Amino acid sequence: MDHSGHAHDHGAHAGHTHGVSADADGRRLAIALGLILGFMAVEVGVGIAVSSLALLADAAHMLTDAAAIALSLVAIRLAARPARGAMTYGLKRTEILAAQFNGATLLVLGLLIVAEGIQRLVDPPSVEGLPVLLVALAGVVVNLAAVWTLARANRTSLNVEGSFQHLVTDLYAFVATAVAGVVILTTGFGRADGLAALFVSATMLRAAYGLLKASGRIFLEAAPEGLDPDAIGHAMAAHPGVVEVHDLHVWEVTSGFPALSAHVVVRPDADWHGIRVALAQRLADEFGVTHSTIQVDHDGDELLEIAPL
Repeated sequence: MDHSGHAHDHGAHAGHTHGVSADADGRRLAIALGLILGFMAVEVGVGIAVSSLALLADAAHMLTDAAAIALSLVAIRLAARPARGAMTYGLKRTEILAAQFNGATLLVLGLLIVAEGIQRLVDPPSVEGLPVLLVALAGVVVNLAAVWTLARANRTSLNVEGSFQHLVTDLYAFVATAVAGVVILTTGFGRADGLAALFVSATMLRAAYGLLKASGRIFLEAAPEGLDPDAIGHAMAAHPGVVEVHDLHVWEVTSGFPALSAHVVVRPDADWHGIRVALAQRLADEFGVTHSTIQVDHDGDELLEIAPL
């Protein structure tokens, strides 16, 4: 006898809570976007006027910040759409696409700044320290406000975390640029601008690695971080009445949405329905997996064969 069940445990108001959270995250992203766009325009103008690569690198990073935040806003709206038609999970993975795009832009821009920063170390241009310092200090204030705004959002979402990482690396960049401005003012050491740009690129590459790794794990259907498929399989197999667990798959649909499917063999005299319900509840309670598909068979069942006429 072959039985299958699809067990969910989302809670009566989970959808409402998610909608409220998404709206709040959208508002915070919009505020951060306004701050970034306004200051970026100022930074580009000053950077060109004083020939500062560190300022232009910051401005370029802020442009990717703006693009990342705008993409995150679009992704939040798309992910909130209900599942229908061929999209049986809805468009929830658009958030992961946005996170991967954010990581890719950080990677490419970081490598470009490394190349230009090295060239500036070899042949440093004349850079005015005071404008660099003043703009950088203003940038620290603006980015602190943007980071504080997004820090209160739901950062378990890889989409929101991608935008947050853009802003954090930009904050580090402004601090490094301010230090470079002080060094240029006090010592006249022009290569400080190139060194600051290299520091900026290092923070960008580090954030890019984290985002690409996390989004790549989801697209490769790897088990979510912190969930051990072997431990889950052993716990299911140790449940009373269970003989065997196989074809166990654990993956992540999107950030915070783990899913599981498994084939469970139970004793011939076991209550297959009761075991399925108990296993689904155990998965939710012990491992946080509330979206599970469990197929149950009785041990020793033989399939009915129908011969052709």
